Amino acid sequence: MTNTPRFIPVLLAALLLAAPLEAVHAQAMPGGSTQSQNANMTTLDTLPPEGGWQALANLLDKAKPSTDTRLTPTPSQITDRIELLLNQGKNEQALKMIDDRIAAVRNRGPNDGTDVQLEFQHARALAALGRVDEAMDVYTEMTQRYPELPEPWNNMAVLYVGRGDIDRAQDALRSALLAWPAYPAAKANMADVQLMLARRSYSEASKLGVTGSQNKARALDNLLNEKKPQ
Repeated sequence: MTNTPRFIPVLLAALLLAAPLEAVHAQAMPGGSTQSQNANMTTLDTLPPEGGWQALANLLDKAKPSTDTRLTPTPSQITDRIELLLNQGKNEQALKMIDDRIAAVRNRGPNDGTDVQLEFQHARALAALGRVDEAMDVYTEMTQRYPELPEPWNNMAVLYVGRGDIDRAQDALRSALLAWPAYPAAKANMADVQLMLARRSYSEASKLGVTGSQNKARALDNLLNEKKPQ
């Protein structure tokens, strides 16, 4: 009976003989666990490079099936990753993850529930990318469906200030503080908006000839230049 040549041992031997002696190092064996290194990773994580001697690792890798053992991330893990990206200023990458997540939720049908945090992150990403009208639409819809949440009201106020619409900003902040009277960001923003309204009133009074109004308007300008809505 003809024996089938065993190519892998021969190739391993050739690789070992071809390598310089100083490049061959003894490798300590890992612990007794047979669990994959990426067993606790999700598909949101990048697989680390193979360790050890690369030529040998590549050869052995051909002899095993290429199975991705990373776990499917949970909704909370996806939300946490999006939050991290937003905080790092990686807004386009965050928006891509948000769009993918929204599409996945829609594909599962209306009975899958609503991810309020995802909607809020969607508006934040849009605003950060300068797509203010779209962000405002998302915030507006959120305030209509969840008026008890203060954060959308607060962020709407910031967008209104950016448009120069101080009166609507004040209204939005009133709603935020009605939902949560001790909301720190809304309180600070309300103080700034009230200063803006006072500056506007002093400027109007100055045009009407009220003495001292122009100086007060300038003083408020200087104060507001040191502070911005959160």
